[in-house]
Amino acid sequence: MLISIIADYGTADPSFAEVSQRLLMMLPHARIQCLSVPAFSTLATGFWVAQLGLNPGPQNHLIYHNCAPRKDDPEARQDNEGEGLSYAKLPNGVTIVGVNAGYTLSFIKDHATALHTLNIARGGSQFRSRDLFPEAVAAIAQDNLDLLGHALNPADLPDVPEERVVWIDGYGNLKTTIPVHAVEFEPESKVVAKIGDRVSGAVYSDGSFKVPEGNLAFSPGSSGWPSPDGTPIRWMELFFRGGSAWERLGNPEIGDKLILKSGKKESSSGGTEEKSDP
Repeated sequence: MLISIIADYGTADPSFAEVSQRLLMMLPHARIQCLSVPAFSTLATGFWVAQLGLNPGPQNHLIYHNCAPRKDDPEARQDNEGEGLSYAKLPNGVTIVGVNAGYTLSFIKDHATALHTLNIARGGSQFRSRDLFPEAVAAIAQDNLDLLGHALNPADLPDVPEERVVWIDGYGNLKTTIPVHAVEFEPESKVVAKIGDRVSGAVYSDGSFKVPEGNLAFSPGSSGWPSPDGTPIRWMELFFRGGSAWERLGNPEIGDKLILKSGKKESSSGGTEEKSDP
C-alpha cells in the first residue's frame, strides 16, 4: 500500500517522521510519501488530495491528510479538540482519511462514492495526527469500516473558491482555481492580472512555451483530473518565462484573489487600444 501524507507541519519537519513511524507500526509493509502544504492552508490540502487521488497511481493507495486550523469553533478549546476526521472513497478505489476542515474535501466532494465522518475522539492530544488518528487510518487501510459515522452531504461542504491562487510551485508558477473551460480570452491576446495591489500585463496562451521568454503568461497548467462525467478538468496557471510569476505579482499567498481582465480598453474613438504594462 502507498500512503500519501499531506499535512501542514512544514517542509522537512520531523512531524512527518513521527507520524510515519506510528503508521508503520500498524502497517509495516506500507510505503509512505509526504507532501507539505503551508500552515493552515485547507485550500492547498484539498487541491493536492484531488490531484493525487483522482489521477493514475498505485492500485492500493490511501491518502491521509491533516490540516486542522481549528476554526470550526472560535471559543476556547477543551483538551486540544479540533475538527473531526472524515473518510472518502473515490471512483478509482483511492481511500482518503483526513480532517474535515475548510476546503479539504471541496475538490473531491462531487467525485466521492462514499463520504462519512469517522467516530474517533476529536481531542486528547495536541498532536492528534500522531497520537490519535493513525489507529483509524490503519483500520481503514485494512478494510475495517467499523469507525464509519454518518454520511456527509456534499452540498453542506464548501465549494472550491473561484479565482484563487491554490499553489505556488518551486519555479514560482501560480496554480489557480480557474478552470480552462471558463476562460474566454482569444489565444495570444493580452490580459491584465491583478493580485492584491500588484498588477501586471500578461499573455493568454493555450500552450505554455508559445510565450517568449521575459513575458508573464496565463496558460493551461499541468494540474487537473477527470470530472465525475469523465470530461477533463484542467486548471489555469500564471508563469513567467525566465523568472518567477510569484515575484512578478508581489509574492502572493495561497488563497489570494486573482483578477484577470482583457488587456484592451475602449478608446475615445469607440475602438480599442492596447493597455500598456503597469
